[in-house]
Amino acid sequence: MSFFSKLFTKENKESLDQGLTKTKESFFGKITKAIAGKSSVDAEVLDNLEEVLITGDVGVNTTLKIIKRIEERVKKDKYVGADALNKLLKEEVSGLLLENSGNQGSSHFSEPLKNKPHVIMVVGVNGVGKTTSIGKIAYQYKLAGKSVILGAADTFRAAAVEQLTIWSERVGVPIVSQGMGADPASVAFDTLSSAKSKDVDVVIIDTAGRLHNKINLMNELTKIKNVMKKVLPDAPHEVLLVLDGSTGQNAIEQCKQFTAATDVTALAVTKLDGTAKGGVVIGISDEFKIPVKYIGVGEKMTDLQVFNSVEFVDSLFSK
Repeated sequence: MSFFSKLFTKENKESLDQGLTKTKESFFGKITKAIAGKSSVDAEVLDNLEEVLITGDVGVNTTLKIIKRIEERVKKDKYVGADALNKLLKEEVSGLLLENSGNQGSSHFSEPLKNKPHVIMVVGVNGVGKTTSIGKIAYQYKLAGKSVILGAADTFRAAAVEQLTIWSERVGVPIVSQGMGADPASVAFDTLSSAKSKDVDVVIIDTAGRLHNKINLMNELTKIKNVMKKVLPDAPHEVLLVLDGSTGQNAIEQCKQFTAATDVTALAVTKLDGTAKGGVVIGISDEFKIPVKYIGVGEKMTDLQVFNSVEFVDSLFSK
């Protein structure tokens, strides 16, 4: 058994395979058409493949990079049959993700934490699955034997506070909340103070994701981070941006907006099970050079998986 398979359970693999079904069917259906009747990888095949990758939401820049690498390999190897294109494409996509992900099969939730408490600030627009992701992350940390506390600092919407409270009850972890309209930085301060006094392992702070005014968003997130530092000088240890994978290129645009507003250190790409746009994971990872840390491939608590690029590519290219 390999190192990666030890960390990636059979149940995780089955969920991943199933979650990527729509992407795989769409992706490979188009690739099959792109190489139909061809005996070698020529300019026409590469043009067709380029179109497949772009329409598969891999993104223009990443697609051109992949095509260039394949061109170079075809030239170097002199002859590559069209039937070998899947293998070639798999190797290049895997290579890109390995370069960019910074996370190759980490068990994460059960690993010892470098900081106590480990503080995660979660950002993202409404509707991307931010609150659900927080709940699932909290659940899996708790399952791994770690104590968790949530901070409801998305005080712009009453529903956000209510939803996070429901998740705290469902998972069985405490929450610090001051209700709608409260100062988000004050909520973050109280959450970290409580975590520090109670020797909690993990703190997860929800924040508002309003993109209509980037300056306000930037100022608010900066204020929250500065107030956190009054309690813990090195907090937050992680800024996690949650993106809805089913929105394709819109997810890439949101990533641009948030990375301009704050220092994002990790990404979670949700809702991949309901879309054929799973290729967006490849594009986001490559374009922003920010590790994709989690992917959402189903409804179960454990279906927000720690991203493993090796297993992801294996599922994407499996027959």
